[in-house]
Amino acid sequence: MTKKIFILTLIVLSTAACTELMQVATTVASNSLSTGTTVTTADNVSGLKSALNLGIEKAVSGLSATDGFYKDAVLKLVMPDDAKAIVDNIKLIPGGQALVDKAVLSMNRSAEDAVKEATPIFKNAIINMSFSDVTGVLFGGKNAATEYLRKTTYNSLKSAFAPKIQASLAKPLVAGVSTTKTWSSLTSAYNSVAGTAVGSVAGMKKVNTNLQEYVTERALDALFTKIATEENEIRTNPTARVSAILQKVFGQLDSKK
Repeated sequence: MTKKIFILTLIVLSTAACTELMQVATTVASNSLSTGTTVTTADNVSGLKSALNLGIEKAVSGLSATDGFYKDAVLKLVMPDDAKAIVDNIKLIPGGQALVDKAVLSMNRSAEDAVKEATPIFKNAIINMSFSDVTGVLFGGKNAATEYLRKTTYNSLKSAFAPKIQASLAKPLVAGVSTTKTWSSLTSAYNSVAGTAVGSVAGMKKVNTNLQEYVTERALDALFTKIATEENEIRTNPTARVSAILQKVFGQLDSKK
């Protein structure tokens, strides 16, 4: 009886494995017929990984450049939500506007300095993609690759980013002064006013932002936004497919539009 159960289990597992392989093969065959070009599973793996590497390199290169964050209207780091009270009461802080401007610039410089550390973590996730991962991502929709990377790398990235961000915040990146010091000067000046009778009447509450956590999360969100942009470009714009393998693999998607 036990032997029969064992044999039956093997049959079920073998059938499931064959079914998955057939699904992959069917997808590849279907796309080969629609494009008139034979595209193998190996082609799809190579093409998708090449696209991901290209998107990551462009995203990291763009964000890590000077003003990569600071002059991007969408991705620029601004004052944290719990510190917006500082801006609202800026006139009550001696030299307040200058301190705010310097703090914002410093935060963006720290993000630009640290973001390059993401590349090896992303590349490791790409190397470990399985055949079924590749098929699901390639034919999965607009931002499927970006969402796959977010799902598989976010926690690792955040853990790796935290000390890098902390180190960048401590670097004298703006006028020989670190972001940490600038932020401390700004919040100390604000909190000292918030603790007075004038501050109380103005409804000012002390600010205790965790700057490292804020910059880390905003930097990661910006990184995935950039990667999604690069992914969409390769998926939809044939001129963005800068190699033969990208043209071959992503050409399959053109017939599905």
